[in-house]
Amino acid sequence: MSAELIITFSIIAFGILLFVRDYFTIDTTSIIIMALFIVTGVLSPEDGFSGFNHPATITLGCIFVISGGIFNSGILDGLSYKIIKLAKIHYLIALVMFCAISSLFSAFINDTAVVALLLPIALTVCRETNIKPSMLLMPISFAALFGGTCTLIGTSTNILISSYAKKYGVEEFGMFEFSGAAVCLLAVGFIYIFLIAPFLLPKQKETSNELINTAEKYITEIEVEATCKDLEKALHSAKLVSDHNINVLSVLRDGVLKHNFSPEIQLKEGDILKVLTPPETLQRLLDLKGYKISGSKRMKAAESQETDYQIHEVIVPFGSALASSSLKQLNFRRQYKSSVIAIRQREEVKYDKLSSINLKEGDMLLILGQKEELETLEIQNLVVKLSEYKKKKTNYKKAIPSVLIGIGVVLSATFNVTSILISAMIGALLMIITGALKPVEAYKAVEWKVIFMMAGVLSMGTALEKTGGATLIANFIQSSLGQYEANITLSILFLATFISTNLISSKATAALMTPIVINLAHMMDVSSRPFLVAVMFACSLTFMTPMSYPTNTMVYAPGNYKFGDFLKVGTPLNILIWIAATFIIPYFFPF
Repeated sequence: MSAELIITFSIIAFGILLFVRDYFTIDTTSIIIMALFIVTGVLSPEDGFSGFNHPATITLGCIFVISGGIFNSGILDGLSYKIIKLAKIHYLIALVMFCAISSLFSAFINDTAVVALLLPIALTVCRETNIKPSMLLMPISFAALFGGTCTLIGTSTNILISSYAKKYGVEEFGMFEFSGAAVCLLAVGFIYIFLIAPFLLPKQKETSNELINTAEKYITEIEVEATCKDLEKALHSAKLVSDHNINVLSVLRDGVLKHNFSPEIQLKEGDILKVLTPPETLQRLLDLKGYKISGSKRMKAAESQETDYQIHEVIVPFGSALASSSLKQLNFRRQYKSSVIAIRQREEVKYDKLSSINLKEGDMLLILGQKEELETLEIQNLVVKLSEYKKKKTNYKKAIPSVLIGIGVVLSATFNVTSILISAMIGALLMIITGALKPVEAYKAVEWKVIFMMAGVLSMGTALEKTGGATLIANFIQSSLGQYEANITLSILFLATFISTNLISSKATAALMTPIVINLAHMMDVSSRPFLVAVMFACSLTFMTPMSYPTNTMVYAPGNYKFGDFLKVGTPLNILIWIAATFIIPYFFPF
């Protein structure tokens, strides 16, 4: 084994460790891997950075712009009230409707955006019925994953594998070439989701409204007395904050209520502070001299004049600029003129020491602020509001050209008028030329985190191919599985791929597996297409963990799930799909 090959395997192993341990965000880990390949000389700078001008990366960026144009037109929101009205009839109707819409839209539009759209609508249905969010949100995510496998543009993984295959001399996949197999798997998955999953999904769970009610119980008012040692001190250096980590939400001084105040504000006698105090902090606050805890009629009177200040539930979506930063680093209160009063991160709800918590995608936040400020956060794609669903007006001047452009992109790629890369580029340009999107809106529509992640992980496949690692692994697989028929080898590869995807990024798994299965198919003297489709499906159909796919992460906190809930519901589904794929893929793609 050459030194280059040893270095390559070492870097990939290190990268997998970073992915599994979640030390950095996925895109950062991907760029670290790419940089290591370049620094160690395994790849030249040109080869290392080639992921940024790879057809898969460029195509994906253009698809983001096209999806953004369709979403910004509000045409999908026009269906919202009809969905809500029908979903209220019965749980099974709601389940079927949400899953059908989620899968249909995800076949053509970015699946994370589809789930972000459906989340507040589904929670509105849950609030107005007896349906628990946990009974709806996980199925919506799973349905989006199934829908994404149905077309070439359904997920970034499909685009990546198809473009990667072309680079190694394999014909690109058509827009609907693998739709038959995907729809069969979708049918199997929906039978499970509709008939079996309702008995496995958690039912007796705290709703999001109860999260707000709990947070409100922890809010109290304290008055600064003359004996307070923090008098004339800046708020951030006062013992109240520095020693006790009290979250001050608002200050009432001389009859004036201040929500947006600087941490440099000096405390004065008679100030009334509205603070968030979890039970473990309340006792320490009672022992702190110079502060008097009591309800304040003056505070309530002042607040009654400001009816637009409310508590809002939001989620940090995939690609949000808030992720990987703390509230303190973001200077959240001053920048967004709002206060975070609770964070639901994975399974844990936190009410104190919030400023130092690094936010993650999928985190659920309770924010005290004005509607206008929350709308600003939404417009900047920093959060998705969950507490209140407001239908957007459909702008038909934008909606009609957006839909026509989207249909044109699909049809031109379907009938081989041009490649998906060219049709997507033309479609993205037309979105801007027709005014469906402004240039700045087009830029914001691109999930740059995914673009950087794609560019980074592509370097792993390039390194494996250049150093002979892909051939070495393919030889090992063939020698180990050579006695089996091709469909058994496909089944084992599918199993290995979906297990890997539940541990590391689907894009990273796809970048690693694609050159390996192409080499393996060549050695076995069979078509590589069944193996590529198996990798494609296995990378997308991952249900076992909330971190295996962004849509799973997005529903984790709003559904109040535990990690074990995904294992309980997702593992049988993954096994069922694995068994079904073993027979379905070879039927549609003979060896």
